[in-house]
Parts: sequence; structure tokens; C-alpha cells
Amino acid sequence: MEKENIAVGLDIGTTKIVAMIGKKNEYGKLEILGVGKSKSLGVARGVVNNITQTIQSIQQAILEAENNSGYKIKDVVVGIAGQHIRSIQHSDYISRSNPEEVIGGSDIDLLINQVHKLAMLPGEEIIHVLPQEFKIDGQSDIKEPIGMYGGRLESSFHVVVGQASSIRNVGRCIQSSGIELSGLTLEPLASSDAVLSQEEKEAGVALIDIGGGTTDLAIFKDGIIRHTAVIPFGGNVITDDIKEGCSIIEKQAELLKVKFGSAWPGENKDNEIVSIPGLRGREPKEISLKNLSKIINARVVEIIEQVFTEVRAYGHEDPRKKLIAGIVLTGGGAQLKHIKQLVEYITGMDTRIGYPNEHLAGNSDEEISSPLYATAVGLVMNSIENNTQSAVRMQAMVSPEKVTYYREPVIEAIVEAKEEVYVEPEKVFQQDHTKEESTENKIRRSFFDKYVDKIKDFLDNAE
Repeated sequence: MEKENIAVGLDIGTTKIVAMIGKKNEYGKLEILGVGKSKSLGVARGVVNNITQTIQSIQQAILEAENNSGYKIKDVVVGIAGQHIRSIQHSDYISRSNPEEVIGGSDIDLLINQVHKLAMLPGEEIIHVLPQEFKIDGQSDIKEPIGMYGGRLESSFHVVVGQASSIRNVGRCIQSSGIELSGLTLEPLASSDAVLSQEEKEAGVALIDIGGGTTDLAIFKDGIIRHTAVIPFGGNVITDDIKEGCSIIEKQAELLKVKFGSAWPGENKDNEIVSIPGLRGREPKEISLKNLSKIINARVVEIIEQVFTEVRAYGHEDPRKKLIAGIVLTGGGAQLKHIKQLVEYITGMDTRIGYPNEHLAGNSDEEISSPLYATAVGLVMNSIENNTQSAVRMQAMVSPEKVTYYREPVIEAIVEAKEEVYVEPEKVFQQDHTKEESTENKIRRSFFDKYVDKIKDFLDNAE
């Protein structure tokens, strides 16, 4: 029987944790087998601040995904975000000893390794090294250098940097949840894979992912990532403003935002009022929808202006760097009423809401096509690219009642049970080397293999 390539993505957000299991169907589309969602406890602005609560939330999401799909999760690709993420542009070169030999993967590896020697601030580590254009002996704008001749190989790189401790904390939470870490991806990059087309990336586009704790930005031009940024504000600060401004509890503020909220204050009439039950026998509170939309508008304008500052810093006003495809909004915040119109008004750029449904199979649940799940879908796509075998069928389990036992806190028991049940003659999925892979994918893959191994070694030695 042919082995199924089952992929698992884990989106550790500020408001929710999503575990998603999927595989490619015969048409090359992503078929979602199961989704698990839990309230994110222990994460603030994309950074873990309570290990125990985060582990419990991860286990809950994993368990729900397993029960929904009938697959047992072994490892996951995780999204990295948070206010500690920053990006820099860097150029580097190597001089080849024999210009008569064609440039190969080893030359590019050598160039990449040089970038890793960059001096970082204390506590920071390089997460992503993303190549832009290559230059060979002064000839510029080369996208694929492998197979060419030359003595001096140069490249410009987009380098993403983050706090090592924050990334290791995420690794610790996953390991303590009884699963392995198979890959790391910057969340705006995962979201971009799910909602952007290649034409948009070529024309120039800014992806704005408005999450609960952070707003992520990724800018593409000529098919290449040009700029990334993480703004430390998201949907949660809007909820906090409503809570303070209307003197209500957080749960009510969130409901108000989702059901009646609008980013455009002129939309509501003065006499539109919503009544909210009072606490412990107190009188109900009446809230004007016009005032509600004014509170939301003020905070959304602030977030969008901060993002637009980053877009201008990239150089959008330069005709050669112009983002012809405009802006794509995704994430839970993109569901706010009239946010598209507000973004167009502030930036003067064409805007659309990004849904991950283009890559999903036709029979997918409508909920999964929501911008809310864009990052999770992108992480599953990333896991499929890595040819991971991240989950196996649960047919060896004895009875369905006992399935839920496998995510109890005793992690050693989980690992032992997992090894006993799934004894397969071929543990490692063999990659098909017959297909040629692009230089960018090779670089991303080889770097992530090294980086994930580095985190695993750190966690093993920290025991």
C-alpha cells in the first residue's frame, strides 16, 4: 500500500491555537482531514508567557484534530510570529576557486553559511534566510544561478531575526505536548502561501494578516519576498478599547465587535442602540452603535497607519517598487465589517480580503475557507512541501472510547504507546530526488532542517 503524505500545521496564535491535518488530493488541491481549535491560554502578542497553559491548549487542539480526522499526529510544522520578529536586508558574496566549474548547490550553501555568521544583537538568532536576486561576475537579476559559470557569486538576502528564547519556548511546549517539531515558518509567509497568487507576488503585493495579538506584514515584488514586519497590535486591543469605552466585560466587548462592529463610523445612525444585560441583577446597558464604530475606527486606523509606514519604508512610492496588486487582508481581523473600505481610504491602494479557498478541495468545510484559518492552511501546505509523514491512521487503536486517553499529561506513556502501535518498516519518507527543485526552496529547506535540528539538540541537552 502506498504511504499517504499526511501533513500537520500548528498555528499558535494569541487568541486561538489551531491544529490542522491535511493531504493533497488527486487534483493537487488540499483536502483537510481534521481541524482542532482551542482557546489560546499562555500566549501574549504571539509570544509564549505561560508554558503550562500553552501546553494544555496545544494538547486540546491536537486531540480535537485527531478525533475529527481519525489520524494520530506525530509531528507538526509551527508558525513563528510575535513582536520580537524583525527583518534586515543583507548582501554577501563568495569567490569561487574554479570559475570553469558550473555553480552548484554547495556554492549556494557556502554563501548561506556566510550569512549565518552575521553579528546579531544579544539573544537574537536568524530564523529565515530568504534569497532575492543573485549576481554572477557583475551580471545582475539572476533568479536561478545553478548550472551557470562564474568566479564571483553574490546575492541579496532578506534575513528574518527573532529572539532565540521565544522560539525555544515554542519548541519546549510542542515537545512537552507529546509531539515532535518538524519545521518552523514565519506566519506571514505561511499566510501568503495560502491566500496570494503567483501573479500578485510578481506584480507586487502587501499581505496584512490581522491576528488577535499582532498584525503581520509580508511584501512581495517580482515573485520575491522583499519585506516582513510584525506590528504588536491586533484584534485584542480593539476589544480592550470597547471594554474600556463602554464599561463592559471582555466577553461582551468581543461579541459586540463581532456581531455589530464596523470600521466605518458613518455607517450607523444615531438611534441604533444595542442593549447588553447587566451584571448580577444590575440594569441592562444601552450602547450606541455609532459610538461603538467610532471606538473601533480609531484603533483600526492606528494599526493600518503603522502597517502603511512599513509599506512606505519598503519604498512603495518608488515607481520600480510599486505594489501594483495593492493590499490583501487576511486573519481574523479581516472579517471586521467595512475594513476593506477603510484600508483603501487610508492607503489609496486596491484592497481585497484574502481567503485560503483557492488551494482547498471543493468539498472543504466553509468555515475552513475563512481568513481566520489562512495561517493554518499555509502551514499545512508548507508541511506537504517538506514531504513530511506527520500523522498515521488510528486503525490500530482498540476502541474509540479510549482514543481520548492518548493526550493525558503523562507524556512518556504517549510516546511509548505511539511507538508500540505504529511499527512501520520504513519510518522516513523518502524524498523524490528526480524532480528538480528551485534554489529558493532548496535554501529554505536545508536551512530549516539545520535550524529545527538545532532547537531539538538544545531541548534535549536542556533536560
